[in-house]
Amino acid sequence: MKIVVALGGNAISRENEKGDIPDQARNCRQTAELIVDLVQDGHQVIATHGNGPQVGNILRRMEAARNDVFSIPLDICVAHSQGGIGYLLQREMNNVFSRRGIDKVGYTIVTQSLVSSDDPAFKNPTKPIGPFFSAEQLDFIKEQGWDFVEDSGRGYRRVVASPRPTEIVESELIKQVIDNGNVPICCGGGGIPVIKKDGELEGVEGVIDKDFATGMLAADIEADLMVITTGVEKLMIDFNKPTQKSLDSVTTTEARKYYEEGQFPAGSMGPKMLASIEFAEKTGKEVIITLPEKMADAINGKTGTRIIKG
Repeated sequence: MKIVVALGGNAISRENEKGDIPDQARNCRQTAELIVDLVQDGHQVIATHGNGPQVGNILRRMEAARNDVFSIPLDICVAHSQGGIGYLLQREMNNVFSRRGIDKVGYTIVTQSLVSSDDPAFKNPTKPIGPFFSAEQLDFIKEQGWDFVEDSGRGYRRVVASPRPTEIVESELIKQVIDNGNVPICCGGGGIPVIKKDGELEGVEGVIDKDFATGMLAADIEADLMVITTGVEKLMIDFNKPTQKSLDSVTTTEARKYYEEGQFPAGSMGPKMLASIEFAEKTGKEVIITLPEKMADAINGKTGTRIIKG
């Protein structure tokens, strides 16, 4: 079975950790074991991943050093995070393949996601990124020409556009890697946002949701299953209410109703659910949402939440 696995933040950086490189390497080592388990079970696996904490730290370092070094545009920041996270994942994955005597490799494809320059998200930037700034630092933000918002009394943050991907530029290359029996690590952070201008690609300031990019890739490569890993074993409705209920299986019609009711907020499960609905409706294939360590059990029908067309 061809499975696209979207690795959530907790597969790389977890709560109550510093989130430094040793933490990320340890988490990637554990994640690599889980991915190789699936490969050893006979599946073709394609891994995508988020980059929120990592690209945020890149921006924090830029801010700390802004008087000493040149700044880096956001598309390059996303590329840096793709390379760094991909390196850790492929290193640990290839170590596992070697230890288990499996003649396969995982490797990173720095992936671009084409977006439309007319996407309405560019006129309404809403995605907070990077460090918090104080009121005294507002002049600096304005000098950069950034859009910004006040964030829950904690300070001011830059906001950028979060456009929808229209094409995964490297999808044909990703297919070749799969056909050769290896494991591509791709679409990191949703892919580097690019537009076409006079027939050429050009990077733009924005952050693409990795679940939407994953869903598009999964459809492009005709995946049999999409798995989204997150911080819960199963999705729940009426969370933290007396009527709270976990979901074993949900149709796309039911899922869309829950989404429209606000059961899955935009800042957390919302994009995962919407990307799942769109993939299932487009392809007729299923989506599983669960913890990283429960992937194999969920694929075998023992846990997780399944989203099914219907």
